[in-house]
Amino acid sequence: MEGWWRKGKSQAGKTRRFVSCVGDKGVAILWWKVKAFTGAMNGCRTLLPHRLRWPHRLRRPIQHRVALRPLLHRRCHLRRLRAPPVPPPPGEDPPLLPLSAGKKNCYIIPNLPSGRYYIRTFTVYDNYDGKSHSPSFDVSVEGTFVFSWRSPWPEDLARTGAYSDLFAFVSDSEADVCFYSIATDPPVIGSLQLIRVDPASYNAVSIGQNYILVNYGRFTCGSDQFGPGFSNDTDLFGRSWQNDKDVRSTDDDSPVGSLSTRNTIANTDQSPNYFPMKLYQTATLVGGKGVLVYELQLDAKLDYLLWFHFAEIDSSVTKSGQRVFDILINGKNVNRIDIFKEVGTFAAYSWSYTVKNLSSTLLSVKLQSVAGAALISGLESYALVPADVATVPEQVVAMRALKDSLRIPDRMGWNGDPCAPTNWDAWEGVTCHLNMNETALVISRIDLGSQGLKGFISDQISLLSNLASLNLSSNSFGGHITIWSRPKISQQAYTAICRDLSDNQFSGSIPQSLATSNLQLVLMNNNLLEGQVPEELYSIGVHGGSIDLYGNKGLCGVPSLPDCPLFWENGGLSKKGKIAIAVSCVFVFCLLLLVLYIICIRRRRNDYDFGLPQDLMSLAAKRNRYQRQKSLMLLEMESQHAKALTPFTPR
Repeated sequence: MEGWWRKGKSQAGKTRRFVSCVGDKGVAILWWKVKAFTGAMNGCRTLLPHRLRWPHRLRRPIQHRVALRPLLHRRCHLRRLRAPPVPPPPGEDPPLLPLSAGKKNCYIIPNLPSGRYYIRTFTVYDNYDGKSHSPSFDVSVEGTFVFSWRSPWPEDLARTGAYSDLFAFVSDSEADVCFYSIATDPPVIGSLQLIRVDPASYNAVSIGQNYILVNYGRFTCGSDQFGPGFSNDTDLFGRSWQNDKDVRSTDDDSPVGSLSTRNTIANTDQSPNYFPMKLYQTATLVGGKGVLVYELQLDAKLDYLLWFHFAEIDSSVTKSGQRVFDILINGKNVNRIDIFKEVGTFAAYSWSYTVKNLSSTLLSVKLQSVAGAALISGLESYALVPADVATVPEQVVAMRALKDSLRIPDRMGWNGDPCAPTNWDAWEGVTCHLNMNETALVISRIDLGSQGLKGFISDQISLLSNLASLNLSSNSFGGHITIWSRPKISQQAYTAICRDLSDNQFSGSIPQSLATSNLQLVLMNNNLLEGQVPEELYSIGVHGGSIDLYGNKGLCGVPSLPDCPLFWENGGLSKKGKIAIAVSCVFVFCLLLLVLYIICIRRRRNDYDFGLPQDLMSLAAKRNRYQRQKSLMLLEMESQHAKALTPFTPR
């Protein structure tokens, strides 16, 4: 069983990605650029060829009651067999296919540019497992619950399948589409399609990026259903448009007609919404002064974005005021439309309105004539689903690292966001709560006791700064106890911190950072720990806490345990030992410097203590004698001259 990515480009140059499940039979169903392999998440098994008997003709769309009641389209299949696709080219990432075990399974589509995406799923059961029991499961996108399937499905829907779609923003380069099993039912999916769309589409600037737009009805008026999977008509966003006759009526017996044209319609396929021209080439209108009514089944707990599409394709309308009508939503007049006045003839005109505070699950939309017959080309209804809070990104990184290092088995369903959506259970053994600002979820408890696990504690656990309780007891974990950060207690003034690592194979010393002021329970008995026990850790027993270190032969330094060597603690040199060694090294270094200094001084003196050559000594002696003789002669001459000049000298 294998799966691959397939990338392509739409006519607008938008990125497209497709995920498919392929089985041993190699059965593929292709339609336009949508590659849909009917398969189950339980091993991605394909339907056998004798079950692939869908008719060629386009099927009429149906609706299925789900939690959010999004619009579900029947899939029009081609009875065609294809060989399995080739493996992805070098550099392409293979998909992470959903697993068959665990309650939570996810598709993680990597390497996506940040932006807005149109996401569409195709779901079919068709008794692929022979159990005649359609599964119950929920679906989330980017950590927000969006779809719900409950058994039993309507027979025709289970047999032929259905589409569901939405618009969502992706900001972390990964699109997460997760499936949550109800009871033991394995989720099923036939295909998953993602198309990058204009980030400003569908009023994103005013609505913001914190909402997911879930399709509750996308109707074309006066035309059969069209779009990818239903016809060869192009929609650059990949949208499918359903015929409106199942939701359309009139207030009286006024006849309902339709218009169509092959003329080019202006203002179509333009940014940011790229509505297709075919949508505006047909229209539904009511005769006379009749009122055209659309009734939509919605979820009253949500707000809705309605988009109305118009085009004056009647050549008899030549000026403003000839066709004017009001739009009433649940009896409230919200706008008056004059298409010719807005854009003229054969030009697309769209208008949107947000409906809030519904009191009923039935939304009534009426087009009431003022002048001429009311006319409409298309209608869309999107639920504004607030994006659920997600887990702090750095804690998601930590939990994924722990999943790998602790070798968490598939049966535990550690996939997607550890905590979101909030109306699902968190990962098995994980407890979450909102942070202080209530803007994100944080991990507060991990309980994996007696799960038969092997592995080690990743150092990424230091990112779990809100982890109050950790229970890894009675497993086969080994390695050193990593150093983690002290918990940030934000919910309460005092929260008990518990660490249960007993009955494992942890080795090495106990880190100092394990001790905190709120630490109340430490169980590390029956491991392979050694070294000195930190005094702060052992002192919790004095302050009303509990600590158990029994069964670790290498621990020392606290009451009930042997004394540690003078210069040895925590499996290595103690602080005093390190200081002593440092002082000794400094003393020896200074002594060596002193010896070197003395040696250098002596060598310098010896270098200048040498005798003069013999010739130089004799010359110096002669010169000295000459100088003495010269001095004596000069002295004698001066003496005689003085005697000759004195007045008292006898003549």
